[in-house]
Amino acid sequence: MSAVLLRSVRRVGTSGTPADVLVADGVVTAIAPAGTLAPTGPGTDVVDTDVVDAAGAWLGPGLVDHHTHFDQWALVRRRVDVTGCDSAEATADLLAAVARTGVADPVLVGHGYRDGLWPRPARRALLDAAAPSLPTVVISADLHAVWCSTSALAHFGQVLGRPLEAGEDGVLREQDAFDVTGALSSVPDAVLDGYVADAAEAAAARGVTRVVDLEMRFGLDRWVRRIHGGTDALRVTSGVYATELSDVIARGLRTGDVVPGTRGLLTMGPFKVITDGSLGTRTAALVDGSGSLAWAFDDLVAITRRAVDAGLTPAIHAIGDRANTLALDVFEAVGTRGTIEHAQLLVDTDVERFARLGVAASVQPEHAMDDRDIAERHWAGDTDRAFAFASLVRAGAQVLLGSDAPVAPLDPWVSLAAAVGRDRDGRDPWHPEERMSALAAWRGSTDGRVSVAVGDVADLVLTEADPLAASSASLRSMTVLGTAVAGRWTHRDL
Repeated sequence: MSAVLLRSVRRVGTSGTPADVLVADGVVTAIAPAGTLAPTGPGTDVVDTDVVDAAGAWLGPGLVDHHTHFDQWALVRRRVDVTGCDSAEATADLLAAVARTGVADPVLVGHGYRDGLWPRPARRALLDAAAPSLPTVVISADLHAVWCSTSALAHFGQVLGRPLEAGEDGVLREQDAFDVTGALSSVPDAVLDGYVADAAEAAAARGVTRVVDLEMRFGLDRWVRRIHGGTDALRVTSGVYATELSDVIARGLRTGDVVPGTRGLLTMGPFKVITDGSLGTRTAALVDGSGSLAWAFDDLVAITRRAVDAGLTPAIHAIGDRANTLALDVFEAVGTRGTIEHAQLLVDTDVERFARLGVAASVQPEHAMDDRDIAERHWAGDTDRAFAFASLVRAGAQVLLGSDAPVAPLDPWVSLAAAVGRDRDGRDPWHPEERMSALAAWRGSTDGRVSVAVGDVADLVLTEADPLAASSASLRSMTVLGTAVAGRWTHRDL
């Protein structure tokens, strides 16, 4: 078998003394002072060793993004980016400029609008004028809304087989929006698989070794096809939603099951259920009665219990404080552990419940940076309870980090920077009392691992600087020299 010998690395979470690290058969088999390990290692049958002089680079556990929508992320990388537009008019102008250059696709698609601070609301007529002969859709940054032209509403009404009703703004929200984005994802398998392969390689280049894929269309079989086709840069944990829960139960799939024939790269993930909307779309369910809940308590308990009885771990989306209380109540009623996805606004008494109930908070720190101004407007007076990362850690809750890509970039260093600094773009930290320690944020990005030890599965990242000593600005620009999954290089720049 082959092996990798990393010479003169410094292990994250240690004193930083240079060491040699030997990896064989996908496992860390030996660690010794720099310059002392032989390429074959003690007691191995290695016949080919890749000896790498790391020259003092930092070696740590591979990074995990605990919340992605991977197909959407792969597609968004090829759509019109409107995140820099500060008004409906500016968004329409950008799309008009793209339309004038010629669009080969049957629908012009933009992504990333945030209208929570726009001086005037979205208007369907703006998109009608921007591309008169082309259905035009702009997907909100949080994925909970789509802004459509008149022809786009007609087009997707036909695709979905039902009329899509939108007012003068042309905006569809929540399930209607999800249905349209799902229809937009229906591109040929070979095309989408190519996009996904590129996105997986880009993630590996940022040190990612595993993603939790919570794409709304069950993705396990697509990932099997992709892995068989050679897309092997990442481990993937693939979740399921209520619409396909019965099929998953019938197949006997349980959270944590490794899918045969995927070289250990693909695992059955959690049961995902959405309880409320989002901050950006102003549909998050709040204790003041605003927003919307997608489930009644008894119905949510029933479907969660059904999933748990079948061996699936719940992952419950909750943004607003009312939704988070509901989600915790469900976990308590069912008597199970799992995750609350997002946990953006919490009443004080719910913070300790995460730890007491064994419910992990799966958070996306960059959302706090993207939405700080929107939160100050729409959650005015309550932002001390928003994105309460440090409070959750102090309460003893497990805090997991992710991106919610494409809502934020699939880049763990961006998430780490936002978690430990709560700052960006030269602005002062936002509610700095809720900054996570570097160690807590690192654990939240590595499935709890801090350092690399003998016996570990060799999912590894090699970086230019020590992640535990880097500033938030340095974390955002962290140089990744290498990434390995089970000792196999998925990215190498040394």
